[in-house]
Amino acid sequence: MMLRYFTKRYGAPERVASAARHHAWLAEHARPLRLPALTVVGPTSLTYEWIDGRPAQPEDLLALAALLGDAHGAAWTTDLQPASLNTPHRFRDGIAFGDYLGPRQTALRRRLEQGYLADRGALHAMLTLLEKTAEGPTAFYKDSNPRNFIITEAGDVYTVDTDDLTLAPMGYDLAKLIATLALTHGHLPAPAIDSALRAYNEAAERHDPRLATTDRERLDDFLSLHAVLTAPYAGRNGYRYSWPPRPRTQGSA
Repeated sequence: MMLRYFTKRYGAPERVASAARHHAWLAEHARPLRLPALTVVGPTSLTYEWIDGRPAQPEDLLALAALLGDAHGAAWTTDLQPASLNTPHRFRDGIAFGDYLGPRQTALRRRLEQGYLADRGALHAMLTLLEKTAEGPTAFYKDSNPRNFIITEAGDVYTVDTDDLTLAPMGYDLAKLIATLALTHGHLPAPAIDSALRAYNEAAERHDPRLATTDRERLDDFLSLHAVLTAPYAGRNGYRYSWPPRPRTQGSA
């Protein structure tokens, strides 16, 4: 059987080193995630084993939510328990692991400049919401959009693309998966989102009871942030649908 490989090219050696460092950290601290083997680190490229499969679909949400909860719980247990969402963490080599607030404050201000926020009042509201969510146990964010999961014919799930990695609250990356599935495939029913959240919390809680901290209101806050942060990508990367209205919790009017 001939082995196949995929080579991803970068514009700068610093980006190569960053993605390789992220891959190594996830392999060590987020072991529930299955990553393609990184076989060659070049000056401006990374080469991985090739994985045949398809991107995530809405019917995969429940299983992927449980996988993320398990991975976030594992990372908290092995490395992130002492980390603060407001302060960059450190990799073993001393390089900074981006914090939660700083990169997103910068991105939200950029969204105002780009016209995705109506005015400074809207920016203030989003920055306030961001500050509100910066609490609780620390997880990681690696951009869990549907394209970053490859599901093989046998049902194995591989996680790809380690370019971006920052600290984030528990549940934040689950919200990214939910948001981008909706942008890619259309409206997701509220019961499916509720079930995914339960699966995520149950998987995280198996690592420590303190990790089941994400309720539906908090998830909706994360979704509101992702609505603004992903706005420039509408019509690109398979995001064919407009952003849905803010999800309602059960029993709301």
